[in-house]
Amino acid sequence: MPYHLDEHLPDFEAPIPPDTTVLAELPPGDAWQRMTVLYEQVAATVADVVRRGGRPTVVSGDCTTSLGTVCGLQRAGIDPAIVWFDAHGDVQTVETTASGYLGGMPLRILVGYRPELIATAIGLRPVAEDRVLLVDARDLDPPEVEYLARSAIRRCAVDETSAAGLPDGPLYLHLDVDVVDPDELPGLLFPAPGGPSLPAVTEAVERVLATGRVAAVGLACTWRSGYGAGARVGPYLSAALADH
Repeated sequence: MPYHLDEHLPDFEAPIPPDTTVLAELPPGDAWQRMTVLYEQVAATVADVVRRGGRPTVVSGDCTTSLGTVCGLQRAGIDPAIVWFDAHGDVQTVETTASGYLGGMPLRILVGYRPELIATAIGLRPVAEDRVLLVDARDLDPPEVEYLARSAIRRCAVDETSAAGLPDGPLYLHLDVDVVDPDELPGLLFPAPGGPSLPAVTEAVERVLATGRVAAVGLACTWRSGYGAGARVGPYLSAALADH
């Protein structure tokens, strides 16, 4: 999925070789309308892989692609809980965001915020807050802090991630690479200092994969091309996915 939101990234550095590349002819209109078309294709592709017995790994340039991935799981008859690794909360709203960045909202949309923006159009059903585990999220804006304090979303640190602390049932495992400390991963779009190491993140991801309950993996490569981040991350992810 060589896109950042609705922007095609022709030089996208995927850390693992893709079997399928999802591209779409995007219509004129706002970003939500264009992403609706794009994520409809993601959902259809994910659903097809799952129905054939596969576990898709969806690699893209941002976290909003998760909307299409979770929708695809639902279409295939899977009701996934969510394990979300990210340096950020991704629970902003249109009303609270100071930057206007749509990539800061996908987890909030997944749990039911304003379905008219995109969820209704692609048929995405909300995931209950108490079926979401947010891992790390060390860089939060004040509205996100306020929301998470009253929500049922659970949180833990990367090194606290364990099988016992995961939501029940099948899982959508989401990994935004910016959860890794930026000193180890060059070129991140939104670096957040003070994060865990790449090996530590990989070990935590492996603990989730080892449950055998992961129905799909979303990998958000939130980096700039030309810094070598893909080559740095690739061997770790390839080994983790191959082992589980």
